[in-house]
Amino acid sequence: MNHRRTELLAAGAATVTVVLWASAFVSIRSAGAAYSPGALALGRLLSGALALGVICLIRREGLPPRSAWRGIAVSGVLWFGFYMVVLNWGEQQVDAGTAALVVNIGPILIALLGARLLGDAMPPRLLAGMAVSFAGAVTVGLSMSDDGGASVLGVVLCLLAAIAYAGGVVAQKPALGSATPLQVTTFGCFTGAVVCLPFAGQLVSEAADAPASATLNMVYLGVFPTALAFTTWAYALARTTASRMGATTYAVPALVVLMSWLALGEVPGLLTLAGGTLCLAGVAVSRSRARRTAAAPVTAPEPRPQPESASDPA
Repeated sequence: MNHRRTELLAAGAATVTVVLWASAFVSIRSAGAAYSPGALALGRLLSGALALGVICLIRREGLPPRSAWRGIAVSGVLWFGFYMVVLNWGEQQVDAGTAALVVNIGPILIALLGARLLGDAMPPRLLAGMAVSFAGAVTVGLSMSDDGGASVLGVVLCLLAAIAYAGGVVAQKPALGSATPLQVTTFGCFTGAVVCLPFAGQLVSEAADAPASATLNMVYLGVFPTALAFTTWAYALARTTASRMGATTYAVPALVVLMSWLALGEVPGLLTLAGGTLCLAGVAVSRSRARRTAAAPVTAPEPRPQPESASDPA
């Protein structure tokens, strides 16, 4: 019963993560129009670090154990810092559809790295679900792509973002074995903010001219899709494999389509809806477990009479 409860809590935490990460794409559209990639990443991380720091003080979390610092530092540099800057930059060079196409190789890289470095299992259902979801992500991306050619620089930046994302997740997993999800997220966010400090001058100058809506969206990105969503992600990751968590993020493109429809009035086409449906179907398959067939009752055979002079084989 306790194992089932743990699975449900992890699934709930993963759901919170993908919903908030999907909402980030809507907010980035507003904040990204007024802030450069580095300034937006730093402002987001500072907002997240402040929120997480306050929660840690209230909960008296303290410092993570020494054994967790390596994973926290690597994930902080790669995922919280480098990933956010290059993704913001890449999305300014290519359209949203192309960015989604390239970045969505991240879960595949997570599965490969998780199997190689963490010993994660690669069950057929996980592989099949990821294949279906990736096909859905490709469909969504193609339906949202502009007719013009994609920038080579933008594609390279999105590819680097996918690699950094995968490396950060795989580095974070061992740290969760000795530190709490809140500790891993908080100090990873602090590390990412330090990495982005060279953009402090840009952040100050751009904040003076940015509209209030853009700044509020930047703060929202820090508090919810970063502080809260990365914490619920770490909670779920501590209770499952990196491969399965990576596959779960394929729900994000489908949710982005739905949120853009509801919040921005962007009515999706049939191809986009079909791709989103494939994404969700693949996630369902990848997170499902094979049904255990009920074993037939075994009846003990009736003992046969032994010959009086026979000896048992060795």
